Amino acid sequence: MVTTHGCRRCVSYLYAERERYGADVDLDLATVRAFVRAAHERHFGRAAANLGITQQALSKRVARLESSLGVRLLDRDQHGVRLTDAGARFLPGAEETLRASDRAVATLVGEHGPLHIDVWGHLFAPLRTVAQVTNVPGAPPLRPGHGRDLPTVAAAVVRGEIDAGFGRVHPPLPDGLTHRLVRLEPVDVVLSADHRLAGATSLRPDQLRGSVLHAPADLDRLDFLARFAERFGINEHLTIPNLGLAPMLSTLATDPRGFALLPADVEFPEAPGVTAIPLVDPTPLYAWSLIWRSGAEPPLLESLVTVLVRTAGENRWLEYDPARDWLPTQQPTID
Repeated sequence: MVTTHGCRRCVSYLYAERERYGADVDLDLATVRAFVRAAHERHFGRAAANLGITQQALSKRVARLESSLGVRLLDRDQHGVRLTDAGARFLPGAEETLRASDRAVATLVGEHGPLHIDVWGHLFAPLRTVAQVTNVPGAPPLRPGHGRDLPTVAAAVVRGEIDAGFGRVHPPLPDGLTHRLVRLEPVDVVLSADHRLAGATSLRPDQLRGSVLHAPADLDRLDFLARFAERFGINEHLTIPNLGLAPMLSTLATDPRGFALLPADVEFPEAPGVTAIPLVDPTPLYAWSLIWRSGAEPPLLESLVTVLVRTAGENRWLEYDPARDWLPTQQPTID
């Protein structure tokens, strides 16, 4: 439990509620964190996943907070979650309360406490990248978390909810953030076994013209896939629900014109009806950067960057040949 000392807006709001209901209110940080995450995500399922709890547990925490305050903070309907007027007034103070709590914990943990870093999901390079450096000499202790995309990660870094995160940086990066390129990840194509190109040992991206790109969201939200489609003349795409790798591959297996792009070094699961083929001439590369707040480097970040750069060199993660490889942008800055 934590009281509201040090959070003026939160204190003002709670004093108003005390006068209204004639009761003292103590804040349970778990319920406040659940409310703040749901308010940011505008979706209970995504908020629960971000916190590593079930959606039912998150709903109960928000309900418990609303009950203790005596007001409704969030409304839910078929379109998602939205703040009530009371929720909008309470949110800034709730955010400050969480930051104050994190700072208080940090004073006990000390400057060598773990870095809170976003590693996306199991399919993507950040998790595999961090896994390879955790036991390297000089690597700092890490506390990994999971986001969804670059805007989510960047917003969490700006708000101070995490120390750093990964993403493919393309303009505009929010003000106050900086980044360092740490990995260029080759991309393979995955086809239905009934696709006309399924028997090839390698493919050029332009050979996919006339095929249908399967994407987990609209292309205006997926910069890399949108640029790939434009560059290599892919005129058709199909948006499929992002329910994980296995359902995506199952859907792909039924489409003899379909294809998807996957990281080349991801462990490919047993998936009947689909095949993975390397892309060459050129090989598409997905550029992963580490992102953090400029001028507010968290403790041990320098150690993490040093280890990542050294590991990148040892594993040739930053090799790039414009005659052989393709990036959606010009040659990356590697320093």
